[in-house]
Amino acid sequence: MTNEIYLLNISGPDKPGLTSTLTNVLAHYGAKVLDIGQANIHDTLSLGFLFEIDSSNNSAAVLKDLLFKAYELGVKAKFTPISSEDYEKWVGLQGKDRYIVTILGERLTAEQISEVTKVISEKNLNIDAIKRLTGRTSLIKEEEYPRASIQLSIRGKIENKAEFTEKFMQISHDLDVDIAFQEDNIYRRNRRLVCFDMDSTLIQAEVIDKLAELAGVGDEVKAITESAMQGEIDFNESFIRRMKLLKGLSEDVLHDVAVNLPITKGARRLIDTLKSYGFKTAILSGGFTYFGNYLKEELGMDYVYANQLEIKDGVLTGGYIGDIVDGNKKAEYLKEIAKKEGINISQTIAVGDGANDLPMLNLAGLGIAFHAKPKVKDNAQSSISSIGLDGVLYLLGYHDRHIDLLE
Repeated sequence: MTNEIYLLNISGPDKPGLTSTLTNVLAHYGAKVLDIGQANIHDTLSLGFLFEIDSSNNSAAVLKDLLFKAYELGVKAKFTPISSEDYEKWVGLQGKDRYIVTILGERLTAEQISEVTKVISEKNLNIDAIKRLTGRTSLIKEEEYPRASIQLSIRGKIENKAEFTEKFMQISHDLDVDIAFQEDNIYRRNRRLVCFDMDSTLIQAEVIDKLAELAGVGDEVKAITESAMQGEIDFNESFIRRMKLLKGLSEDVLHDVAVNLPITKGARRLIDTLKSYGFKTAILSGGFTYFGNYLKEELGMDYVYANQLEIKDGVLTGGYIGDIVDGNKKAEYLKEIAKKEGINISQTIAVGDGANDLPMLNLAGLGIAFHAKPKVKDNAQSSISSIGLDGVLYLLGYHDRHIDLLE
């Protein structure tokens, strides 16, 4: 018995029943479908069938009938014979390593996509699939929150991953676009815990700076904060110095600061979606539990670990209670929560902006530097700088339709 293999490519206007009609013809001749794939852009279909048929079943007849059905349906059909050697070579490729490259921006340009795919091509990697993750964009109506994302599924052997990501980082810097690179493994598809820094990540403010302004020491504290976030001075040292400057501030101001915290764009959308899909969420902050607990209730999060202010007789003493939550402590809490929830560390995500976030960003299965300082972006696995916090969802592979269903 001799078998023949053909690749059938269908292109034209999409319409209901097209796949059913064509597979019915294949079924009539006893064909086996070896692979199938479809893409649809602007109601224009690209559909492919790789099928095997016993040549004794009159392969010429099945091709003729498929052409006739395609004509009836108003689409074009193209046949390509595939040798058994080429087919087996193709099958052998399925053991290759797989990766996901996610491109994010307010708008995506041809130049940005060209430069990213050029890097992929230079490394002799194949792009298996390209998927748009964001909704369609109107050219007339101005969007309040523009965002665009596409996901590339690639396959092949990467000898030097550091060099590969370095090239993406350069493109990101030159063309103002975010590019995330991840291994496409079982852990990427089963993330279960997301841990967030608070100040300048979940909220667009450094709380200690706001408290300092109310205490009349704003400029002094802000300078120390910035130096710590840049990694120029030790976080613990900066924390102690800043706390001392807050001595004497009334406890009464804490509530007003909390209720006026500017929550980051996309944060509610992200947290609501994560909760709906069963993720655990945590705040791991070098800030203060008072504000972390407020955000925990406001956003519906699961855990908060932060520094506790020492208050006596209604005023801040300039001291704190317990251990300082620095970068290493954040990483410890990430491990602790994962262990408590029975979650593998590779299934965790950490998001932050400062140098003190790097230990947890590098420990997590996926570490994301969010609108971060240069030192943090250069040392994190991935970064988001072009859109809001809900950009994390695109790195997880969620499409807008998965999110909008929940809103």
